[in-house]
Amino acid sequence: MTMSTPRRRGGYALVAAALVSAGSAAAGPLAHAETSVASVKPLTDSEEQRSAALVAAEDRRLTEIRTVTAVARWQGEAWKKPYRLSTGTGFTLVLTPRSEPYTVADLLQLAPQTFLKMSDGSYLLTEHVIVSTRATLRLSQPGGLTVRLASSPKGFTSIVSLGGKLQLAGEEGAPVRIESWNADAGAPDTELVDGRAYLRALGGQFHAEHAQLSKLGFWSGRTGGLSLTGTDRPNTGAIEPLANIRPGAEQLPSVLEGVSAQPAGPLEPGQENPNLDYSVPAFDYVSTRIENTTIEDNAYGLFITGANGLHIGDSRVERSLIGGVILHRYVSNGVIERTVASGNRGNGITLDRATTGISLNGVTASDNEMNGVSMSGEPLAAGPSATGATTVSYGRNSVTNGTFQDNGHYGIEVIGGLDVGVQNNRLAGNSMGIVVRSAAERVSVTGNEVARTERHGIALIDGVRNSTVTGNLVKGARTGIYLRDSVAEVRGNTVQEASSHGVSLVGRAEGAEVSYNVLAGAGASALDTARSTGDFAAASNEVEGWDDTTPWYYWFKKLLQPMTALWTLIVLLVVTSALRGRSRTRTVEHPYAHQMAHQGALPIPAPRTIDLRDDAPALSGAR
Repeated sequence: MTMSTPRRRGGYALVAAALVSAGSAAAGPLAHAETSVASVKPLTDSEEQRSAALVAAEDRRLTEIRTVTAVARWQGEAWKKPYRLSTGTGFTLVLTPRSEPYTVADLLQLAPQTFLKMSDGSYLLTEHVIVSTRATLRLSQPGGLTVRLASSPKGFTSIVSLGGKLQLAGEEGAPVRIESWNADAGAPDTELVDGRAYLRALGGQFHAEHAQLSKLGFWSGRTGGLSLTGTDRPNTGAIEPLANIRPGAEQLPSVLEGVSAQPAGPLEPGQENPNLDYSVPAFDYVSTRIENTTIEDNAYGLFITGANGLHIGDSRVERSLIGGVILHRYVSNGVIERTVASGNRGNGITLDRATTGISLNGVTASDNEMNGVSMSGEPLAAGPSATGATTVSYGRNSVTNGTFQDNGHYGIEVIGGLDVGVQNNRLAGNSMGIVVRSAAERVSVTGNEVARTERHGIALIDGVRNSTVTGNLVKGARTGIYLRDSVAEVRGNTVQEASSHGVSLVGRAEGAEVSYNVLAGAGASALDTARSTGDFAAASNEVEGWDDTTPWYYWFKKLLQPMTALWTLIVLLVVTSALRGRSRTRTVEHPYAHQMAHQGALPIPAPRTIDLRDDAPALSGAR
């Protein structure tokens, strides 16, 4: 086992939320208190350093074992059978390639002192197990199987597949259970500061059906509980059955299959002018199928990176201490369906950058401290970088027919990327229902029902382009649909019981369209465009159900604006002058009366009075 010195415990202690999803904020305790992660206390600096050191030690151990197993096939017959390596003061059992799967019966024979059957029928594993390339470990037993991985202040164990196959094959009503176990306490290990038992597959295949995994993992994703990761080690036979190897072969195909060797010196004829077009062995992705499986109280519920082809169905991931289901990097072509992510610290389900072609169908994410689902399609780099990462955006992900309720932050969040679908979902009780942001492009938000949000029902913010918000029902939000510095077609939506605005356009709205929406509620305005700039189209919106509750002082406050006050004063002066002119009479005299009177040539004409009122005769006065 990986050994460590006993020390003061830290409880369920992880610096968790910041590792799950950059840019998201945790909010509120969970609704239920049973094994609540709200009681997690932060690690001290020394405990953090210790946890990170344990992860680094595991990385070194696995690297050394991979090196040994890579050359073991040339070391003689003894290395072609299962063997044991001493790693520190513990041991690692290496299962070598063979045509038949290794089973519980094989483990009892190969490790009679470290794989023990207990009085209650369970099994206790007290050393690490490695499943090497083209080997299969199948854990199954009629009536169910419980395997406990030793985990205590003295150290912890793990089962790791290095390009092989790891299968947990239970049956309905008789699952395969795997959990950490502190033999001294006679209970699962609930302390993480000294490390904790975990499962991991590096490349190859992982299959779990009717399984229960609980209280596994610590600190990092790869040691987080159930971890499925790709590897940059070439492995051409990870999913190739041993029976396919050509008959009569003395040894297994090389992991460098397709690579040839020749003596140094002059190039052979035809090789004098190489074209510099090199090819390298492919990255070995892990593939997985998980069905009818429950994962609970892990550090990370399920952590996947470097995977191509995954299926997760009819499963539950609950009360994880960092995050529920995390697809971290380079995960493609997968389906997660009819799966529940509930009560997790962090997001229920995270699709991180460089994840593409993932379909979430019929999933439920509730009571998670952060988002129900978070999907990021942002590039891995904005320009030249130390790792040479790509600058392209990712996408082609979708979430459909799901239920997302009572999460501490958003129901569904889309961060950048392109060609993303959010369709026919039901969301309730989240801070905001659906949020699309960070220059996401070609996002379709269609046919969703959003209820009881604290702020906006559907929000597109910060540079979203060429997107559509159509056919959605938003009920009980402060603002039904909110666009800020974004361009989208907002068409055919229904907003009910909004308390501020039906639809709001804020900032740059050039090219946006708001049409054929039904907006009902009571607040400042049904269609709020006063804070927007640029030309947009707004037509045929039904607002008869909107009650404008703008208070009198709001309008008075507007009148106090300098330009408004100036124009108001000008209008008042014009109106006053007009009214004064209409209400008085004017006396008209002969223009030369004074001169004529002075010369005495003519009699002085009598003045005439002209009544300028509307109801007066045209002319009146004495002659």
